[in-house]
Amino acid sequence: MSESADRDARHLARMQRKKAVIDEKIAQATLEKGLLLVNTGIGKGKSSAAFGMAARALGHGMKVGVVQFIKGAASTGEQAFFRRFPDEVSYHVMGEGFTWETQDRQRDIAMAESAWRVAEGLFADERVALVILDELNIALKYGYLSLDKVLADIAGRHSMQHVVVTGRGAPPGLIEAADTVTDMGLVKHAFKSGVKAQPGVEF
Repeated sequence: MSESADRDARHLARMQRKKAVIDEKIAQATLEKGLLLVNTGIGKGKSSAAFGMAARALGHGMKVGVVQFIKGAASTGEQAFFRRFPDEVSYHVMGEGFTWETQDRQRDIAMAESAWRVAEGLFADERVALVILDELNIALKYGYLSLDKVLADIAGRHSMQHVVVTGRGAPPGLIEAADTVTDMGLVKHAFKSGVKAQPGVEF
C-alpha cells in the first residue's frame, strides 16, 4: 500500500470511530427546552454572535425580542437591519451610551430598570421564542439591577423561550444558571493599532 493510500485508510478509520461517538451523543440528547446562553469575555463578537442567532431564529419563522441595556447613544447596523422586520422582531434600545459617557449612575440605574421591565414583558409573551439581553452583564456588573431578580425572572419565562445574555464580566451566578456559556478571548484587535471603529464591523 502506498503512503497516500495508507494515510487515507487511517483517516477513514479515524472518521468512522469519530462518527460512531458523535452519533451516540446525538442519540442520547433527547431533551428540548428553552436555553439560557451567555456570551462573555473581553474579545470581540459577543453581541454579533447573539444577533447571528436572531437571524437564525428568523430563518426558522421564530419571533425575536431584543433589549439593549447600555448601547443607544448611536444607531447600529443591527438595529437598522432588524427593524426592517417589525412583525418578527421587537427591538428596544434602552441605554444612553457606555457608562464612561453617561457618568450618571442614578440615571443609568433608572434606564436599566426601565429596560428590565421591557424584558419582563418579553418573557411573558409566548409568541417570542428568542430574547436577546444585549450588554446586560454590564448592568449587572455595576449593580444597576439585582442579579437575584434577573435570574428569577429569566427562570420564570415560558418553557421553550431561549434567552441570550451578552457583555463582559458575566457574574458567577449567571454563569452557573446558564445552559451554555461562551468566553470570547481577545487575541488581537485593530483598535489597538489605531484603527477606529467602523460600520459593518464594530457597529
